[in-house]
Amino acid sequence: MAAMSVIGIDFGNESCYVAVARAGGIETIANDYSLRNTPSCVAFSEKNRILGVAAKNQMVTNMKNTIYGFKRLLGRKFNDLQVQRELKCLSFKSSQQADGNIGIHVQYLGEEHIFSPEQITAMLFTKLKDTSETALQTAVNDCVISVPSYYTQAERQALLDAARIAGLNVLRLFNETTATALCYGIYKQDLPAPEAAPRNVVFVDCGYASLQVCICAFHKGKLKMLASAADSNLGGRDIDIILAEHFCRDFQTRYRIDPHTSPRAYLRLLAEVEKLKKQMSANSTTLPLNIECFMEEKDVHGEMKRADMESMCAHLFKRVESTLRQCLADSKLKPEDIHSMEIAGGSSRVPALKRAVEEVFGRPISTTLNQDEAVSRGCALQCAMLSPAVRVREFSVTDIQPYPLKLTWDPTQGEEGEMEVFGHNHPIPFSKMLTFYRSNSFTLTASYSMPPSSHPQTHIGVFVIKNVKPTPEGEASKVKVKVRINLNGILTIASASLVEKREPTQQEKEEEEKLLQQQQNNMDVEQQQQDNKKDKSDQEAQANEPPAPEVSMDKTRRNSDADNAGRDVRGSAPSCSSRILSWFSSGEDKGEDGKGKKKVPVRTIELPIEANVNGLSQRKLDAALEKECKMIAEDRQENERIDARNALEEYVYDLRAKLTDDYQLATFVAETDKDALSRTLDETEIWLYEEGEDCQRQVYIDRLTRLKAQGEPIKERRREFEGRGHVLDELAGALQLAKKGIDNIKASFGKDDKYSHLTDDEIKKIEKTVQEKWAWLEEKRVILAGTPRTQQPPVTVSQIRSEKQALDNVVLPVLNKPKPKVEPPKEEKPKDKTANDQKSTNQNSQGDAHQPQTEEEKMDVE
Repeated sequence: MAAMSVIGIDFGNESCYVAVARAGGIETIANDYSLRNTPSCVAFSEKNRILGVAAKNQMVTNMKNTIYGFKRLLGRKFNDLQVQRELKCLSFKSSQQADGNIGIHVQYLGEEHIFSPEQITAMLFTKLKDTSETALQTAVNDCVISVPSYYTQAERQALLDAARIAGLNVLRLFNETTATALCYGIYKQDLPAPEAAPRNVVFVDCGYASLQVCICAFHKGKLKMLASAADSNLGGRDIDIILAEHFCRDFQTRYRIDPHTSPRAYLRLLAEVEKLKKQMSANSTTLPLNIECFMEEKDVHGEMKRADMESMCAHLFKRVESTLRQCLADSKLKPEDIHSMEIAGGSSRVPALKRAVEEVFGRPISTTLNQDEAVSRGCALQCAMLSPAVRVREFSVTDIQPYPLKLTWDPTQGEEGEMEVFGHNHPIPFSKMLTFYRSNSFTLTASYSMPPSSHPQTHIGVFVIKNVKPTPEGEASKVKVKVRINLNGILTIASASLVEKREPTQQEKEEEEKLLQQQQNNMDVEQQQQDNKKDKSDQEAQANEPPAPEVSMDKTRRNSDADNAGRDVRGSAPSCSSRILSWFSSGEDKGEDGKGKKKVPVRTIELPIEANVNGLSQRKLDAALEKECKMIAEDRQENERIDARNALEEYVYDLRAKLTDDYQLATFVAETDKDALSRTLDETEIWLYEEGEDCQRQVYIDRLTRLKAQGEPIKERRREFEGRGHVLDELAGALQLAKKGIDNIKASFGKDDKYSHLTDDEIKKIEKTVQEKWAWLEEKRVILAGTPRTQQPPVTVSQIRSEKQALDNVVLPVLNKPKPKVEPPKEEKPKDKTANDQKSTNQNSQGDAHQPQTEEEKMDVE
């Protein structure tokens, strides 16, 4: 089942979790440090990249080249106010690039490199992918990645770009709150039936940097998101900063030091107050804070109790209550309609936050979920549902779009120039069909109806519908545009088609038939399978999706069209831009008198769409992917070099320690050879820490080979000495048993027939073999006794075992030869009885001959 595993990634601001769906259920993958969480941290050195746990461990000593907190930089411009606030708290260097994006400066391979937040995120995903492949022993491609529910389209697209750079195929970007809800609902066996009232559950997810709240309605095998709210700047780190500032003021007063002047000291202080915060969640007493050699070689001490922390952070907990009440109001439910509340996220363990949740909803909270791993487990479940490789229980998920989306266009022909396509908390995925009347190409601009609370930009993208032409009569043509918000929460123009009412010419019909035939013949089976796999996520999510309504941009027309199919179009036009897709006859147009008119032949022409949206261009994606692959190869090469160096260093220390121990190797090497080998080991050690510090891998391998040529013979002599006595005793024991067997055979002659089946040749053969082996054993024992330990033994353990095996091959088959079985004599029948039986048989045969034969008997005879 490992080859069919699919993973879910909880991409957090501070740490990440990876879960895998397997036949036995969902389990969280441990990394190379046997930890279930991997820090969201990437560091750079002169030789390689350092990712995950190792990167965080060296953060204090390599601050400027250690990148963290980059999740909050994805999809944003450098001059964004939130970006500027974040960068003030980060220790690495950054700058504004030519396109307004963020550039992160690091020293890597001896020179300065500039990476985007997407590239840094891709490096972390590369580490998570490698960890998963190591644990599962198979390649990993398909995944579902968590994303904050408040993320805008630009941030979501940046996350998708990062996953593509890392070589991951993202089946879906899954909202963190929805992932938590899925992890809760799929294991519940007591959910109400579809016709019953739903079970409404509140999920509160407070992590390191943000607070998210949602309310879900559960039925058996189904969940529907009712409302969600978030505060993107309220999390555990805000409490840490308040506590750190308190101790900064305290240290300035008592120790005359200012941690703000030393980034390294301030980073250490943040780490310590985070530990203190966690301790205060379990203890209400006064707790100490001690940091040795904090600044200016001074040890600092402080203390705090939970009540003090809660009073300093009271305004944060009021913001928590405000977010909870906003979510409850958006859901149009009352507190008594709520069945239960579930909490998730590391910061949800703060007692004051738990009290805020209980006060708003008027009931105790529930903690049935794994607060740290619920999101990753929900993502793994969703990935299993979307992947054809794994079968899981059917469970429908209906998510919502947090921000209202609108389209604007040039106000021509008296039409309105703006329309809100998807409102606040609109279900996703969803498609709508819009009808325009145009004579020329036109532009649609997508944007948010109001600026998102976490992002100042409202612009999403521009879509140009091309190749629009008027009708033969010179009137505006009818253009149908499908607008879709997909599984990832990204708005796209899925398709655009021109509707013409005219009879096709014979030439056009022939061209259409020829084109369709050519496309059918040239269809690539493998590409078709990939398309099916790519669309499977949308197909499953659309199982309960309502039909896509059609909205006409003409003031007087409003109708509906049940068309849900569609595909994402990003940055490129359809391949058959002006090909005829289909011909059909329109329904009868009815006039006021109700009489039908003649059917008008109609054809649709797929129109090309030029999309100018957020995200990296294909050229930049390819360049970033190539660079990532190059860095992966460099990391692998450097790791192999380090492994070779460590192997040489380990062998030096191991051999030297054993040479100084009398029980180990000292007695198996001559004193002169020992001194020479010790000098070689000392020289190798000095070389390792001087000119051999940065050599190629092969140099270390060659040095290790030369050392082993001197050290391994010594180890081999010791192994031979320790194993020789045992195998000699085994051979002597086997010879004694064989001699005893011969004596038993000779003693039984004329008294017992136990060995009477053995021949003289067999007995002589084993006697001869035993005598030869005894002589060989005595001879070798004398030779071995006179051979010093410092010389290679003339007889090896393997040779002695071979002699014993040869003895067993001769002696055992003879001694264990089974005695032949004697058949019992046959009983003879009396002659008179035999004659009488024969006579009786003849009489019966003659009697039967006179009886008439039945039909069956005749057939049997035949």
